[in-house]
Amino acid sequence: MKTSVIGFPRIGSNRQLKAATEGYFKNKTTLEELLQTGKELRKAHWLAQKASGIDLIPSNDFSFYDGMLDTAVMLNVVPQRYQELKLSGPAEYFAMARGYQGENGDVKALAMKKWFNTNYHYLVPEIEDDAQIRLAGTKGLDEFSEAKEMGILTKPVVIGPFTFLKLCKFTGKKKAADFAEDIKKAYVLLTAKLTALGAKWIQFDEPGLVTDLTEQDLAFFKNLYQNILSKKGTAQILLQTYFGDIRDCYGEVTALDFDGIGLDLLEGQENLELLQEEGFPKDKVLFAGLVNGKNIWRNHYEKTLSTLKELKKEAHSIVLGTSCSLLHVPFTVENETRLSPAHKKHLAFAMEKLTELAELKKLDCCERPLQKDEYRANEALFQNDRHLENTAVKEKVASLSKQDFTRTPAFAQREKIQKEYFQLPLLPTTTIGSFPQTADVRENRSAYKRRKISKQQYVDFNKQKIKECIELQEKIGLDVLVHGEFERNDMVEYFGENLEGFLFTEKAWVQSYGTRCVKPPIIWGDISRRNPITVDYAAYAQSLTKKRVKGMLTGPVTILNWSFPREDIPLSECAFQIALAIREEVLDLEARGIKIIQIDEAALREKLPLRRADWHKKYLDWAIPAFRLVHSGVRPDTQIHTHMCYSEFGDIIGDIDQMDADVITFEASRSDLSIISALQQCGFRTEVGPGVYDIHSPRVPAVKEIVNALHQMLEKIPKEKLWVNPDCGLKTRGYKETVPSLEHLVQAARQVRGED
Repeated sequence: MKTSVIGFPRIGSNRQLKAATEGYFKNKTTLEELLQTGKELRKAHWLAQKASGIDLIPSNDFSFYDGMLDTAVMLNVVPQRYQELKLSGPAEYFAMARGYQGENGDVKALAMKKWFNTNYHYLVPEIEDDAQIRLAGTKGLDEFSEAKEMGILTKPVVIGPFTFLKLCKFTGKKKAADFAEDIKKAYVLLTAKLTALGAKWIQFDEPGLVTDLTEQDLAFFKNLYQNILSKKGTAQILLQTYFGDIRDCYGEVTALDFDGIGLDLLEGQENLELLQEEGFPKDKVLFAGLVNGKNIWRNHYEKTLSTLKELKKEAHSIVLGTSCSLLHVPFTVENETRLSPAHKKHLAFAMEKLTELAELKKLDCCERPLQKDEYRANEALFQNDRHLENTAVKEKVASLSKQDFTRTPAFAQREKIQKEYFQLPLLPTTTIGSFPQTADVRENRSAYKRRKISKQQYVDFNKQKIKECIELQEKIGLDVLVHGEFERNDMVEYFGENLEGFLFTEKAWVQSYGTRCVKPPIIWGDISRRNPITVDYAAYAQSLTKKRVKGMLTGPVTILNWSFPREDIPLSECAFQIALAIREEVLDLEARGIKIIQIDEAALREKLPLRRADWHKKYLDWAIPAFRLVHSGVRPDTQIHTHMCYSEFGDIIGDIDQMDADVITFEASRSDLSIISALQQCGFRTEVGPGVYDIHSPRVPAVKEIVNALHQMLEKIPKEKLWVNPDCGLKTRGYKETVPSLEHLVQAARQVRGED
């Protein structure tokens, strides 16, 4: 049995790619130095996989920003507005990723959305009616040749044509079918070129197949691949799926002339039933995704070997692989010097998963695997319960009643009370929460963690920053202020550090988008609040101003979704544990005079099951109540906000309304305010703040641009219900662009108010 990896982390063992890319953005790193960093990382990652004994090592899984963007460039899918900038290839690439504002013009970045049910964000390619899809880029060819020169024959990885077109935005009258002939020719040519270079396997990633498919989708998929496969030549073509099962197209997939079919047998457990019920073609290789690419717990060899035994009854030839790309887990446990051996032995990051693949391959070949040291050591990990149990927390969750999830009085009555209580102007202006995390802010936090300064010095510094932030917001003229979050490293990690039941890492970075990396906490045991988390800073900020200051919290579903969760209890139970802890924080904030409290649920839609039939039973029926549990105990004159970003919300707008928040802010600018129509169509009752400018781009929006956005919003949202705010928090931006952007936001709001 051979082993295969779908994809490998790009950022390096210590975020080398982030440093080089951001240096390039700041003109501190040359293009040549950036390209050299990329080359060194690819080499290191290929050699690591080779040393681990991986048989089918991926290439072209590396990216300087995003794989969908790379595919768009490869296929010549570059919107006219970027071409008109007349930039070099790399500059045009990053203009699409981040926007551009300079002597060549002023353009926004491409829209950004979540990659299926992960926290990774992809850039949404735009296909204009006059687009000429063709094989224009050589990145995949170049990286295959690069590895080959090192003596490593890789498996080139490309996002497949079906998923690519399914995720694209069509800006004109044409749709995906209108570009079918051109994209088929491009993939046929790509396959021929890779084959000529010596590729033995070529991997087409088609995660779009694990979603709900229509008859039209199935016909389109077959049309694309019948043509591509009929001209594939001598290379073997692997259709790789992940993040779920292919129940809608199993028959179509197995009937086509693929040489290998990759199935996720962890998230897509129904795939095993499909294999057993419908069989698997003897002339195809099954790529079995049994090593988890999304979570960080050690693989249980007994279960995996048992599943392999079942698979061998159906498939003649099996390759053992990861369930998805290892992009979604950190690089290596070896970087963690502060975690105890008792904790580390249960964890497997990307490098450790390579070892698991190698050991499972060895054990599968043995006549007596149970007697092998690798098996015995693994089995010992699962003999005892590793989790910390809190009986009191479990009892609280078990005793929850319907009343605990219901806020009184009803929304309409609260809205009247709050309008009279706060006396805010029409189109009130605010930000989402964080302000720029400058070098001195990061150094203060780091010095405190390294015990180089006292707690009082750390707190005094943060309070000075809060004071400056309040003064800046008052000068700009914002209506509802925030304290800036200078004490926080990450919106989830910070809360996890103050809750019982979490583990924290030093360098377990995971790419979220572009150069943005996060360190998801690990949920180790039952969760409870150790002490107040945000109350003192919020109360201090409120003492500095007569304007309202928002208390800023992260919601239970987002904390859960942006952590590595336990696998021994239902996600719903874990969510309710977190909700009870955050509820305590909400009530303490209210008691200290914080009357506007924002509970961010940025990741609410992220874990929505990819199958519509599973939405409520498997997710929304506990995710929405978890949020309601957090705020159901507050007074009617306390205003509850929440925030959501970079997802498609239109299909669950009604469920979001049932969160029973008073104000909800959404990402909207990169998606061209498409959410506005969905809000209108469902009769959304909650006050809303669709973001008026994109904070993930360094460009500064003009006043006129924001005014136009507000006019669009007011066509479908009553003026009494509209808030004015950026898309997201300002943590990753600098003050150079933050201050003028907020000044323009306030000016635009005042201008539109004056038109009333």
